[in-house]
Amino acid sequence: MGLLMTTTSFLFAQKADDVINAKEAERIEKVLAADDMHGRKVFTADVDKAADFITTEFKKAGLQTWDGSNSYLQSFVMVRPKFLSVSGSLDGKPLDQKNVVVITSQPEFKMDQNSGYEKTTIKAGDNLFMEAYGYFQSGKNYFITVDTSFAKNFARLAQFKSGGMFKTDKSVVFVLADKEPATFTVEAKHQITEQKLANVVGILPGKSRKDEYVIFSGHYDHIGIGQAVNGDSINNGANDDASGTTAVILLAKYFKVLHNNERTLVFAAFTAEEVGGFGSQFFSKQFDAAKVAAMFNIEMIGTDSKWGNNSAYITGYEKTDMGKILQKNLEGTGFTFYPDPYTQQNLFYRSDNATLARLGVPAHTISTSKMDDEPNYHKVSDQVETLDMANMAMIIKSIALSAKSIIAGTDSPSRVNVNDLK
Repeated sequence: MGLLMTTTSFLFAQKADDVINAKEAERIEKVLAADDMHGRKVFTADVDKAADFITTEFKKAGLQTWDGSNSYLQSFVMVRPKFLSVSGSLDGKPLDQKNVVVITSQPEFKMDQNSGYEKTTIKAGDNLFMEAYGYFQSGKNYFITVDTSFAKNFARLAQFKSGGMFKTDKSVVFVLADKEPATFTVEAKHQITEQKLANVVGILPGKSRKDEYVIFSGHYDHIGIGQAVNGDSINNGANDDASGTTAVILLAKYFKVLHNNERTLVFAAFTAEEVGGFGSQFFSKQFDAAKVAAMFNIEMIGTDSKWGNNSAYITGYEKTDMGKILQKNLEGTGFTFYPDPYTQQNLFYRSDNATLARLGVPAHTISTSKMDDEPNYHKVSDQVETLDMANMAMIIKSIALSAKSIIAGTDSPSRVNVNDLK
């Protein structure tokens, strides 16, 4: 029996073949992974060029813009603070520069015990970086005393600003001390460089459940120009992740033609995945996580999986029942979604699904990448010619069919238990 051609799925397959096929997948791939995109590196004209192309495809598909804006671009600003100086005092004693880290977007930063910052402590025995990351991501002003048992790793807290950070009026101060001070002052100076980025986001409003969202996403940035291999220095990123972006575009066109989604569908092409996942982090902040029914993040589906064609895996499969729902909707098609076989690589937390998953959303990444032996990963050889377009089109069709009951609102995947997250 042919894949997706059973009696129950014949109508689906007929419509899907008209929109999702190898020819269309290859057309989109050849634009996104072309040499003239120079690897779509963030903060370059090339990644902007890719965004313009995705915008054109979303417009052709007939998607609406997010939140009634006049653009499919979801723009935001990143800052890169270059440390210049820091000084201050704890209980009247001068503060040693090596014992303070200030995470801020302000070039001239000043605060004291009367500045209204929330005060807390990272105690001996806590997970330093997990605790610190939570405060960094909180969107609040914090003054945090870090126990001196963390002296060896304290300076590494500066990593939260080294890769860039969102422009914000909130700041976080870490000080290494054996107790929380009653009085303190901190002054810091940074050279602030602002850099603009943008996700590309389109919407298909739902019918009866328009305030509930199902997200289909992939990232469109890649790593740009690298060291030449046999005269080629362009990391085209055909599989990583032009394949995911291609899937998002084709799914948007298919669901627009189908025109039967009860829940609102959100199609997102993220920027800055390769430099810290900033695009998906910003995107996630625009949603009430409780209203997101599911997220299908699509990453590297251009090659066959370890099980061969007509298969893919789902990261974090065991954390919700979403995988079981998807497989139920694929019954009789011959396509199989497997649990992630590379759990030691922690993929569930390494892609653009992670931010919403940490908020309890059944947000998973679908992939076929053989992470223990992916010969073209982050190499100049990741080109369109290495992809299996027919299999890739079948994977995209299968994602569409697997989502059927979720977008209809008849199935709602169980939530991620945030208490179990690492």
